[in-house]
Amino acid sequence: MIIIELAYSFHLGSDKNKKNSSKASAKSNVSGTTSKSNNAIQNAGGLTKVDNHNYRKYDNKQEDILIVRGTSSLVDDVKKLYIEEFEEAKEEYNSKQTRENRKIKDYFTHVSNNSKNDLACEIIIELGNKKYWDTKDLKFKKKMTNVFKEQVVDLETILPNFKIASAIIHYDETSPHLHIVGVPIKFGGKNGMSKQVGKSDVFTKESLRKLQDKMRILCIESFNKEYNLTNSLKKKQKGRNRDYHITEMDNYMEMKEQLEKNQENLEKANKKSLELDNKSKEVKEIISDLKPTLIKKDNYILKQEDKDKIEKYINQVDKTNDEYKNIQTLSITLNNVDTQIQENQKEIQTLTENNEALQLRVDTLTRNNKVKDKQIKDLKEEILSLRQSLSFWKDKFLKIISFIKDKLFGKEKEREKYMDVAEDLYSKKIIEEDTFEDLQYTYEFSKNHDYERDKDDFEMEI
Repeated sequence: MIIIELAYSFHLGSDKNKKNSSKASAKSNVSGTTSKSNNAIQNAGGLTKVDNHNYRKYDNKQEDILIVRGTSSLVDDVKKLYIEEFEEAKEEYNSKQTRENRKIKDYFTHVSNNSKNDLACEIIIELGNKKYWDTKDLKFKKKMTNVFKEQVVDLETILPNFKIASAIIHYDETSPHLHIVGVPIKFGGKNGMSKQVGKSDVFTKESLRKLQDKMRILCIESFNKEYNLTNSLKKKQKGRNRDYHITEMDNYMEMKEQLEKNQENLEKANKKSLELDNKSKEVKEIISDLKPTLIKKDNYILKQEDKDKIEKYINQVDKTNDEYKNIQTLSITLNNVDTQIQENQKEIQTLTENNEALQLRVDTLTRNNKVKDKQIKDLKEEILSLRQSLSFWKDKFLKIISFIKDKLFGKEKEREKYMDVAEDLYSKKIIEEDTFEDLQYTYEFSKNHDYERDKDDFEMEI
């Protein structure tokens, strides 16, 4: 099983690099894309530039981009988001202002003209580098669509205060990557509106680090699920990923026992090798001291004692050869063990990343459910309070109607006053049209009947 390590990039546009040299440097980032990923969206002009780039409006080549959130106009999508998120807070703020010049007419324009705040934020997400994607065809690349869609949902779940206006995938560059544009929101500011744009509040150095750690784990899990692979993540440059100890592998003890056994064989082979060296010297001396026979000079006289020594030496050579074969087996075993250790480490890393991703989703959903449960409880209490208030004012209104009937239903002139009051209540929108019609009916009925005799007929149902 081949396990490939993939790099993950999660980049938030920054307003720290405003110089042309910094922007040029940003183009050559490690992702291999040509996106100006280091630019912040500070105003409406900057938003328009991102719109043109992300939607390829400058060259009208849109066949290899895919919109997964929003419309074909980034500017319209962000303006719509501003109205949905900030209009109520803006009206609340304006209602408290006594001076007209302090009121905010349009919050989108207000933030765009304020150099202290970014109008929106762009996040670029990428999995795998140029070298990896260079070998893949477009069909393979476009399977990233579901992976990036899950990244959008995961980002919303993990960071609910970042409202996404647009998400678009680029397949026309070396590496497929995702552009997300949204607005970070803060609540309860001491000055200004109760709900405002708040990039520095939502995205801090620490929150970005935690966010990236979560998103990268979720991304590789989504990738492996979509492609039916078991790839893992490359370690972050600062070494935040965990290194797994060899003892965490299931078959570690079995491997350890095998290594110890082979180590004993190595020690035995080394001892026999030393003995063989000494015997070799002795055999060489015997051979050098051999004397030729008197009959035939190419034959030599060998003592029985020397013959025994040579035979013993030959036996030792044979045994050493056997040990050498064992050493060869040991070498192969060690290589196999090393390969297996590396594969197991990567498999453990992949499984751990998948488990962390699943646990992260469970924890996030559990946390969100607790928030929803609290909101439901608060709404129930609010409904109960509103019902109590409604009951109180309904009772007051019925008493007022009863009082008017008792005071004005006596004489003809008083009945005329009754209708004057009813019309006045209706014209000032104190009562609704159906209630006014009921009052009219009561008035007409009272003109044709004796009030004292039929007063029970004058009871109104409110």
